[in-house]
Parts: sequence; structure tokens; C-alpha cells
Amino acid sequence: MSFKSSWKEECGVFGIWNHPEAAKLTYLGLYALQHRGQESAGIVTLDTTDSKQLHRVHKGLGLVPDVFNESILQGLPGSAAIGHVRYATTGGNLIANAQPLTSNLLSGPLAVAHNGNIVNSSILREALQREGAIFQGTNDTEILLHLLAKNPSNHLVSALKESLKDLTGAYSLVILAHDRMIAARDPLGFRPLVLGQIKTSMSVSYVVASETCALDLIGAQFVREIEPGEILEISSEGILSEHLPALENRGSRKSAQCVFEHVYFSRPDSVVFGKSVYNSRKRFGEELALESPVEADIVIPVPDSGVPSAIGYSQKSGIPFEFGIIRNHYIGRTFIQPSQSVRDIGVKIKLNPQPDVLKGKRVIVIDDSLVRGTTSQNIINLIRQAGAKEVHLRIASPPTTGPCYYGVDTPQKSQLIASHQSLENIRQFIGADSLAYLSDAGMWKALKSGPESFCAACFNGDYPTSLKGVENKKNKENTSPKNI
Repeated sequence: MSFKSSWKEECGVFGIWNHPEAAKLTYLGLYALQHRGQESAGIVTLDTTDSKQLHRVHKGLGLVPDVFNESILQGLPGSAAIGHVRYATTGGNLIANAQPLTSNLLSGPLAVAHNGNIVNSSILREALQREGAIFQGTNDTEILLHLLAKNPSNHLVSALKESLKDLTGAYSLVILAHDRMIAARDPLGFRPLVLGQIKTSMSVSYVVASETCALDLIGAQFVREIEPGEILEISSEGILSEHLPALENRGSRKSAQCVFEHVYFSRPDSVVFGKSVYNSRKRFGEELALESPVEADIVIPVPDSGVPSAIGYSQKSGIPFEFGIIRNHYIGRTFIQPSQSVRDIGVKIKLNPQPDVLKGKRVIVIDDSLVRGTTSQNIINLIRQAGAKEVHLRIASPPTTGPCYYGVDTPQKSQLIASHQSLENIRQFIGADSLAYLSDAGMWKALKSGPESFCAACFNGDYPTSLKGVENKKNKENTSPKNI
């Protein structure tokens, strides 16, 4: 699925406290998190020059290096900053929806960056509008600002705890106030959030990020995960930790960490939910080789996210690993598609098969997931055109049968081919000689965990929260503008 349009990335958040080059390090952190969102980017710094406490803001549509340059970063002074990269899972790709969102409350300036989706956002939005609230954009993060603004408490963390009680769904938050930075995760911990630090002989800087790869880039040391339901307050006085009440209806579930972070979304060099993403994907491939062996000459990945699983499959099966498909990494999001006069041109723009590797071979193709099936069909066609004798598709995750409501832009259930077609029908549609998915049991074995800790609703339909408000949200989004 490495370049499929069917699954869209989520969002990435970053924050740093007590560093003289906060804006530049936030820029680098967002650069490391670019895979989580490519529609907009933004940075807010806390400028305390001349004893004032001001937020300096810059955000725009596009990739991180398109939105920021050296001159812009110089205009974002301050020793604290938060940043955000966005994919529009809720609301259109409008500049008003670009984050971090900022506001001036009675207690002072406030900026919020959010990864996740609030399932009941449409219900909360309507209630707030009836009370007179005026919204600038269409994303659900703005709801939190309104809830904080109307809370009577003058204590930010108290107001935040009260406001978060109203939210159902997924949120990993980084908040920058006039005197502190706050990080928070929802009680089920859907989306990742980690704490790091940069130590010098003179001081300690604290860093919060969606993934550890952002810590690696700026030379920060990983400290720990921010726990599900935790509110972490960072200020000049140090760090304070509080916890939200556990959800009453969680049953035996410890948490609901998104399993797709390990299947596809996170960078393979990150440690997410305490586990190496690269090792998880490699073990997916190993389990797949044990569950679904087939006689073949080579194992090839669909680059890039299929590579670790293909390595695992190859090593476990003893079948040689090859790069039978080469990916062009230099095609931007604004590439102008030529007319569809050549079959499969859309795929060949990014993926090019190697006939010298594939010709006359029985080929096992490893991909991380199969969503609509059309991309897999095109890839298999290309491999056959390159001379492959047989093509066997192996998917390093279970069949995707349901949409996500917790921060991932997914197709509707009717567009998910595994939700309404048999394995044999899918095999025939994509044109493979054989097709197999990783089983649920194989996935949990590879993760060395179980469904009590993860959300795998896209595979098993077990949604860990109420979905009240989802249909109302869909209807409103269908009438919202999608472009500037």
C-alpha cells in the first residue's frame, strides 16, 4: 500500500520547551513527521522578549520545506514551540484548518496541535453553535478551544481535564500556553505520543512528538511514552503528571492503540507503543511465510512499506529477496498526470518493474495491506508485463473490512473490497495466481500482544468507543468545501 490513495496519513505533532532554537528544532521535528501529513504545516512559538508573552505563528498549505524557510524561522523567536503537519481527516484542506490553532483566552494566549479524530465532534459543534460559538474552520480541534474558553476555571489544566471529559475518540495533544506546554493523550491512547529530552551542562529541554524518529533527528533522548489518559504539564517549575479518569465502558481493554501504526502509518525507524515498527513489520512477514507458503523463485516488496515484511518472509521461507520494483521517490504531490493513453501510467509514474529480475520467475509480492484492490491489480499487471511466470500476492495484515473513525482517512465500507468479496473473488479481480492475508492470530503473535491493548476495528469491526455522531459528521463533511 506504500503509495495508495486509499489510506491517507494522519497528523503529526511536535513540541519543545526551553531551547534557544525552538522554532528550528520544531521545523526539523515536523520534517521527520512529514509522512503523517502533507497538506499543511504550522509552528507557534512563545516569545517572551521584553517581558512580553506573545505567540508567533506561521502556517500554510503544503509540505514543511514549502511552508517554511530560513527567513520565516528567524521571525519565530522564543524558547518554546509547538508544530503540526496535517492530513485532513476531518474538514477540508483549508488554511483555516491548518494547525496549530491559536486563540487568546482570558488566561492568555493558547495554541493547540492535535492528532486524532473526535467521534462526537458534530454533536459538540452543534451544541456550541446553539450557545453562540463562532467557528473559523471545519476541523474538530477547534471544539476544544471553545470548550476551554467557556470553562469557568482559571487553572488551565483543570479546565482541560473538564473539557476532555466531553470528548469521545482519539486525541494526542500538544498545547502551548503563555507559561507552560501541555501534552495529553485520550484514555485509550489511540495515537502515539512520546516524551524526550535534550540535556546540556546548563539546562534540560523537553520534547514531545508523535514518533521517536522526530527525537532522533534533533538529537533528543527518548524518555518514555506519554501514557493513555495522561496530562503532562511542562513549565519552568519542572514536570507534573495527572491522569484522566479511565473510561467506564472499556471492559478488559487496557488501551486501544491503533494497530495500523505498526502496519503502515509510522516510520519503520520509530518505536511506537513501546515496539520497534521495523521489527513488527518484519515479524508480520515471518508469520505470513509460516501461514501461507508457496513455491517461488523470489520475494519482492511493494516499496516502501512492504520492504520489512518482505525481508521477514524471505528469511523465514529461504526464498531470495529482490527489489523487483523500483520506486521513484522524486514525484511530488503536484505532479501533472498525462492523459490516460497508456494503461497503468498512474502506477508506472511511481513504480517501475525490473524485467531482468522478474522475467521467467515465480514471484511472491509482499504488500502491507489491500484496500480497494485496484492498485494491487495494476501492480500485478506490471509485474506480468515484465515477464513474471507466476505472481503470488501476500498481504502482511488481515483483510481490511471497516473504516476508521479515530484519525485516519479511510474509504467507506462499501469501497473496501474485503468487506463484500470473497478471497477467491478478490484474487480473480487483482489477477494474482494466489492471494493470502496475514491472520488475526498471526498479527497478534508478531506483535507479542493482543486485542485487549490495540484497536484493530478496521480488521475486526470491534470499535472501542461509541460511534454516536459519526453519521452526522459525515453528512456535514459532504457539504463542506474541500479546497480553497
